[in-house]
Amino acid sequence: MSSAGTIEYSSTVGRGVVLAAVLGSGMAMLDGTVVNVALKTIGKDLGASLAQLQWITNGYLLLLASLILLGGALGDRLGRRRVFLVGVVWFAVASVLCGLAPDPTLLIAARVLQGIGGALLTPGSLAIIEAVFARADRGRAIGAWSGLGSIAAAIGPFLGGGLVEYASWRWIFLINAPLAAVTVVVALRYVPETRAESDGPFDALGAALAAVFLGGLTYWLIEWRTTYALLALVVGVVAGVAFLVVEHRSAHPMMPLSMFSSRNFSAANAMTLLVYAALGAILFFLVIDLQTVLGYGALKAGLATLPLTVVMLLLAARGGQLGARIGPRIPMTLGPLVMAAGVLWLSRVDAGTSYWTGVLPPVVVFGLGLSLMVAPLTMTVLAAAPEDRTGIASGVNNAVARAGSLLAVAALPVAVGLSGDEYADPGVFDDAYGKAMVICAVLLALGGVVSWLTITHGPVSSAPTSAN
Repeated sequence: MSSAGTIEYSSTVGRGVVLAAVLGSGMAMLDGTVVNVALKTIGKDLGASLAQLQWITNGYLLLLASLILLGGALGDRLGRRRVFLVGVVWFAVASVLCGLAPDPTLLIAARVLQGIGGALLTPGSLAIIEAVFARADRGRAIGAWSGLGSIAAAIGPFLGGGLVEYASWRWIFLINAPLAAVTVVVALRYVPETRAESDGPFDALGAALAAVFLGGLTYWLIEWRTTYALLALVVGVVAGVAFLVVEHRSAHPMMPLSMFSSRNFSAANAMTLLVYAALGAILFFLVIDLQTVLGYGALKAGLATLPLTVVMLLLAARGGQLGARIGPRIPMTLGPLVMAAGVLWLSRVDAGTSYWTGVLPPVVVFGLGLSLMVAPLTMTVLAAAPEDRTGIASGVNNAVARAGSLLAVAALPVAVGLSGDEYADPGVFDDAYGKAMVICAVLLALGGVVSWLTITHGPVSSAPTSAN
């Protein structure tokens, strides 16, 4: 379309595009975190074990991580707005099924369906911004998208806590239906259709192998004591190797391995895996700790993380502007290190800790680091990819991020000695929480080190357009 690559951020259409992208991706990000604050209540209401609570989180992340690459490729080829809207509607329908689920098994199944919808809409939201905005305005638009989207993720515990405490945990899912309706209206009005020039077939085999790989590994991490855990690990590893072989040999791969020849692209994704593994585990453990150990209600636990939302709202877009001006290396190094300092501080939270001195300050510090890092990371990934592969590039980075969270939420409870219904025991969970936060701080610090050693110094430049 003629409007592709020409829209200005300050225009009405530009702001409408950002709004539609934020509403859609924010809805998916919101559900990635809003569930955490409700897990304890869901477990009590449905009689769920810790493993089932992990699957309620990971069932969603598993399909999101497995299919998000395919979602990006579909958007590039069939139309980014079209696939984005299909994802929004799919996500809304699956959310209603989650809200009506009568037992843990059906809730997990509905969360899996949610993950499919999220895989369709999430990469499209960023690819739309990259495709329709004028080059000079992309950094600002991506910064706004990153900041506002991160706010949606951060506000999840607060919103979820209010709904759990004053309505029902089911409303954390049912609320997605009206949000999806608004997203569809805004997207149809403001977002132009764009697509890449490609007639290649869809890589269904690659998507299936990715799902089997992540599913097998996740099952092994969560159900490691069961009979079939070792078999799941073997099947997952074989599928992972087969995925790499298929992607290498395919003429139209879901994840073109050639993209990783870019140093910045490979480095940014390695850093993403470390940082988002820590981020997913932190959000999982913190809100449960506040309720189990400190005795907070669901709403109070959500309010405890509200300063993170405020910091992201005020500073995330400026982090994008800083990265565009001085380059991503410094923000992507300092951001995770500042986050690690905040998490080490949070690791000291235990029974009797004052919110004002023991929770609020480290949450703010964590938010400062996240605001500094998130937009420069996104800009680096997109700048390293050809313009006709922005959907795939966005999908790869999102898949890496979700896979990191998925594996961390699966592995850390086992690593720190949690099982069964021990998430409801204050003494046991307090000890496990402290160990988990230290591990997360190490992951964040490693992410900062990776950025410093590997990300190119100075402002990034977009990769050349490729017709392949």
